[in-house]
Amino acid sequence: MNKPIVLKAAELPEWTNVELRELFNVLELPEDPLEIQSFLKKNGSSVRGIALRKTKIDAAFLDAVPAVEIIASYSAGLDNLDVEVAKARGIKIENSSRILAEDVANTAIGLALALTRDLVGADAFVRSGMWPERGQYPLGRSISRMKVGIVGLGTIGSAIVKRLQAFGSQLAYYGPSRKSVDIPYYDDLIKLAKDCDMLILTCPLSPATHHLVNADVLNALGPRGFIVNISRGPVVDEAALIAAMKANKIAGAALDVFENEPDVPQEFIDDPRLVLTPHIGSATDETRRAMAENVVDALARHFGMPFSRDRTR
Repeated sequence: MNKPIVLKAAELPEWTNVELRELFNVLELPEDPLEIQSFLKKNGSSVRGIALRKTKIDAAFLDAVPAVEIIASYSAGLDNLDVEVAKARGIKIENSSRILAEDVANTAIGLALALTRDLVGADAFVRSGMWPERGQYPLGRSISRMKVGIVGLGTIGSAIVKRLQAFGSQLAYYGPSRKSVDIPYYDDLIKLAKDCDMLILTCPLSPATHHLVNADVLNALGPRGFIVNISRGPVVDEAALIAAMKANKIAGAALDVFENEPDVPQEFIDDPRLVLTPHIGSATDETRRAMAENVVDALARHFGMPFSRDRTR
């Protein structure tokens, strides 16, 4: 039986590459952008599946791979893929949102607690030797007594809701449509921000969500409000956030993602009211391995490839 041809347009662990090569005829997308067009012209018509991570796949790219049936993404976010065009062409899309949801939700809660209780500053306070001299550290805020707005109630947002319900937080959510959940829905983000102490951003990046959190939303959130972003950096207008922080229009923010990663605005770095982490929402050994396994498994299932392997961890 001829093995289906799969294009590897992703940096994946070597063991994952071994599994892909066992199942498929694997073509490697060139790293040099100048070589991609000629590579696709030569090989694109034979490609039936794509293993994806960060490579940008637009309509022109899809034109060059007309036989593609499935795209399996290592990531949860699909902002590098023209999803509408892919779906219009009947291409199946698999991502890892259900796999990484629990660890990303854990990260969101960790960031929210670090932000509201100033855990980073408290750690520095102890390490600096100031405790004996200055006594009690300044009081924080109670997330259990806050109203928290979830912006984007998908798989990850729902996992965050479950955790915040255990904390006793009052909850509401915003999104493009109402879900079958027993928490209040807002169709206006500014109204949600006015009613909340904290917004946690979990929505995908799209033209509709680019700079969704702008100066108007930050003003509505107010000087005691907090932002936690574990979605994508460009969902927040960073210039507006910098201005709001300088004017004391919000209390603080915890950011795991940024507009121009890995470059972070110096204003963020210099402001102790911000908690900053380097896009580690899903970064555990267990989840990253499961994300890579899912790329192989999704392709194998689609093509009906029998495959048994020892995935001893």
